[in-house]
Amino acid sequence: MVVFRFGRYHSIKGPGIVSIIPGIDKTRKVDMRTITYDARMIKIITKDNVRCDVDTVVYYKVIDPKKAVVSVANYTFATQNLANTVLREVLGRAELDDLLTKTHDYTLEIQKQIDEKTDPWGIKVSDVAISDIVLPVEMQRVIAKQAEAEREKRARIIVADGESIAAQKMLEAAQIYAQSPITIKLRELQTMTDIAREKNLVVITTTSDVGELGKLIAMSKNK
Repeated sequence: MVVFRFGRYHSIKGPGIVSIIPGIDKTRKVDMRTITYDARMIKIITKDNVRCDVDTVVYYKVIDPKKAVVSVANYTFATQNLANTVLREVLGRAELDDLLTKTHDYTLEIQKQIDEKTDPWGIKVSDVAISDIVLPVEMQRVIAKQAEAEREKRARIIVADGESIAAQKMLEAAQIYAQSPITIKLRELQTMTDIAREKNLVVITTTSDVGELGKLIAMSKNK
């Protein structure tokens, strides 16, 4: 309780039972608990001219009752209006992509600015949180298309990387086969063995220089 005597600041009393002089002392009660200000649907125009509505929560408390009562007529009204102004100012300098991906950085800047400006009022801003950013329907569609295009781009890059690696491995294998002709014959035999597992195929091949591989091979489901 802030006590004024003959219109001038006299003392701070409480909490609990306090005594005042009736007719001479006037009092103002100050809530010292943390106050939650829910700034809903604050309209913002970003740096790249995108209109959006931002829901923000500001947590603040009185740390100096004398300043809160003497320095400003209504510290609650003043703090909340200041929060709205700082919010529009800070977020108005941001582009939409940064606003969506760097929310934490902007909340820290908003908290710092509000805290500095309310310090002469005996107010401490403990936290600021952006709870929601509501975009126009047409902008939501644009962002969805952009996200889809980005996913397709990444998929194509992965496929291209896979083709590049496969081509490199095939080149290395070709060099090994060129150095050792018997290796490619063994690979041929392995390939025919793999094909033989397919019951519906008939494979005919001839070789001339590796033992039994010169025989005619026929594979069929019914034979």
